[in-house]
Amino acid sequence: MSGGTLRVSTDKDTGVAVVTLDRPRKLNAIDLTMAAELSETWRALRFDDSVRAVVLTGAGERAFSTGLDRDAVVPQPSSPYMQDDPLIGIGPKANDLWKPVIAAVSGMACGGAFYLLGESDFVVADTTANFFDPHTTYGMVSAYESVLIAQRMPYGDVARMVLMGNAERIGAERAHAVGLVSELTEPGGALAAAVRCATVIARYPTEAVQGSVRALWAAKEAARERGFAQAPHLIALGNLPGERQAELFTARRPGGFRTR
Repeated sequence: MSGGTLRVSTDKDTGVAVVTLDRPRKLNAIDLTMAAELSETWRALRFDDSVRAVVLTGAGERAFSTGLDRDAVVPQPSSPYMQDDPLIGIGPKANDLWKPVIAAVSGMACGGAFYLLGESDFVVADTTANFFDPHTTYGMVSAYESVLIAQRMPYGDVARMVLMGNAERIGAERAHAVGLVSELTEPGGALAAAVRCATVIARYPTEAVQGSVRALWAAKEAARERGFAQAPHLIALGNLPGERQAELFTARRPGGFRTR
């Protein structure tokens, strides 16, 4: 099946579904339509007993996803106590899906992409993959993303990625070395490698697999919930006004970036 921004294909023989972020011209940036479709897709897969494992990837070679689409208009209530994050509900765990989800990454994965990577069970990437978090560059607090990714990488590597912003990217080999990525492939090979893993997992008894996914998530859920509880306050306190963010976003930073 396919929607406006996603493609979902299911192999009934293997029990594996592949969910593809399908906005390659926008580097698979997540607009409000995609956010809604992701939530709907995870919830639909909960009830599809023919699917026992899921692979999540992005269309095209340039990016897995570059996070929230900067053109998205996100309505906000006037009260600072009710600020809405449009990406908070886009991940599989946020939608109560306990079937294993494997992310296959090529090209850029940054910013809001960590909502999806952080709720995937493990990540396979090819050697073109690179990871970064541009929030601070544009005067925004990295909160939810940092909480999620801090459970996958050593603190120092997360802190450096968050604080260096657009000036630096984590290359595929470094991401593999610090544990963000579980397997590296040649360019273009991440999806096939992720599907191979998903096919193996899908053969195992469903209840045992889903119970294991839930147990693994429970091991880090307390820290995640405490971090998320602080996030709205920190974002409200630390974010620059939207107009200033837009100025920083459109300005070109001299010197480009380095990859480590």
